[in-house]
Amino acid sequence: MFSHGADSAHDAGGVGVSSGGATVPTRFVWPYGGKRVFLSGSFTRWSEHLPMSPVEGCPTVFQAICSLSPGVYQYKFFVDGEWRHDERQPTITGDYGVVNTLYLTRDINQINTVLSPSTPGSRMNMDVDNENFQRTVSLSDGALQDGHQRVSEASIQISRCQVSEYLSLHTGYDLLPDSGKVIALDINLPVKQSFHILHEQGIPVAPLWDSYRGQFVGLLSPLDFILILRELETHGSNLTEEQLETHTISAWKEAKRQTYGRNEGQWRPQQHLVHATPYDSLRDIALKILQNGISTVPVIYSPSSDGSFPQLLHLASLSGILKCICRYFKNSTGNLPILNQPVCTIPLGSWLPKIGDPNGRPLVMLRPNASLSSALNLLVQAGVSSIPIVDENDSLLDTYSRSDITALAKDKVYTRVRLDEMTINQALQLGQDANTPFGFFNGQRCQMCLRSDPLLKVMERLANPGVRRVFIVEAGSKRVEGIISLSDIFKFLLSL
Repeated sequence: MFSHGADSAHDAGGVGVSSGGATVPTRFVWPYGGKRVFLSGSFTRWSEHLPMSPVEGCPTVFQAICSLSPGVYQYKFFVDGEWRHDERQPTITGDYGVVNTLYLTRDINQINTVLSPSTPGSRMNMDVDNENFQRTVSLSDGALQDGHQRVSEASIQISRCQVSEYLSLHTGYDLLPDSGKVIALDINLPVKQSFHILHEQGIPVAPLWDSYRGQFVGLLSPLDFILILRELETHGSNLTEEQLETHTISAWKEAKRQTYGRNEGQWRPQQHLVHATPYDSLRDIALKILQNGISTVPVIYSPSSDGSFPQLLHLASLSGILKCICRYFKNSTGNLPILNQPVCTIPLGSWLPKIGDPNGRPLVMLRPNASLSSALNLLVQAGVSSIPIVDENDSLLDTYSRSDITALAKDKVYTRVRLDEMTINQALQLGQDANTPFGFFNGQRCQMCLRSDPLLKVMERLANPGVRRVFIVEAGSKRVEGIISLSDIFKFLLSL
C-alpha cells in the first residue's frame, strides 16, 4: 500500500483503505502556517474550496478530513489568497499547474484502471504519464527498502505540538505515586556501606543529604561505583580497598571532581544538585534531565521561600514522564499521528549502518566472554546506560547496564576479583539465580522490539522502571539492528 501527502484519520501516518467501494477518511495537512487555508482538488472537481482548521495546540498546522474512494487524486492548497502545493510531497504537472498527488488503493495494479480517462464515474481531469507516475509512487523520497513509508513531516509536527502541550500543562505532581518510599543517603556514610545499601534495596540511585547544611547536595549513582572500582584497579590508586571501610561519600565526591572533572570521555561531574519542584512542568523536568545528561532528578518541596526544610517527594525520570505520555495518548492515538507508525519509518535512535555508508557508525556491542573491565570502560567513555551482549552472529543474548555493577556487592565479590579477569557472563550471573542460564531475559532487564513495531510499543517498553534502552532486533534471529533510548524518544518529541 502506498500513500502520499495525506494521513488516515484512523491509521496515523498512512492512508487506510477499506475494501469494495467504501470511502476512506483521509487527512490532508498543510503544516506551513497561514491565516486562512483551504483545500481543493480533483475530488471536489476543483469547484469547491474546503476550509482547513488549525490543529489544537499547533496553530501553524492546518488539516481537513475528506471521505474518498480508492483512486488517484490531485490537490492543492489555497493559502491566504494564493495557490500553493506541498513541495515535500509527490507532485505532477496537470491542468492546474504543479499539484500534489494522492494514490489511494490496496492494489498497485489498479492504477491503470484508475488512470484511464474512460473510467466510468471518474471525476478527475488529468494528463498524466503513467510510467512516470508509477516511478514517483515507488521511488519517492519517503519510500524505504522494506516497503514502509517514512512518516510525513506534518505528522511529526502535529505529534510534537501535542506532546509539548501535554507536558507543559502537567506538573511534577503527576509523577508522584499514591504510596512508596524514597531512600536518601547521608553524605558522611562510608562508600562501602552505601554500595551495599543500594544493592540490598534494589535501587540504582539515591539522593545525598548533607545534615550540616540541611540540604540535598547530590546523587549517588552506579557511575560512582564504576569509577571507584576502576580506580581500585589502577596502579598507584589513592583509594585502597581498606579505605572503602572509612572513605565517605563526601570525600569521594570531592576526589571525583578533582580527578575526573578534567577529561573522562563524555562524562562531566555536576557542580550542583539539579532538582525540580512539584510545580515544575513535565516539559521543564524532562529538559533538565536531557540538558544535564543525567538519569534522575529529585523532586524537592520546600514550604519556605528560602529553601529551608526541604522535603524529598520523588525521583523523577524520563521513564516516569514517558509513562504519563503513553497513558494519556494510548486511547486517543489520533491526537498523536506517529504512535502507530513503525519505528523504522521515524528518524529516531541508532541503527546499523547500511553497507557502503562511509558515515555510518557501528553500534557498540560486546561478546559474553569480553572482560567486565571493557564493559565498564565503554559505559563511561560512550556515555551510554547499557550495552547489548551478543553472540558471534550479533544475536542478542542479554544486556549489561550501569546498575548491574551493584551485584558486585553480593558477598563482597569486588574485594576478591579483578575486573579484567571477570567476564561479562560471570558478572551477569552474580545478579541472577544460580540456576538461571545465561541469555535468559530476566524480568524487564532486556527489552526487544522489531523494526516493524509501532512507536507506541517501543515507548511503552521504555516506560517500564529501570529500562533505558530498547534493542531493535531482526525477527527470528534476534540480530541487533538498532537501539532506541529514552533520551532518543524525548529529543525527537521535543525537537532537540
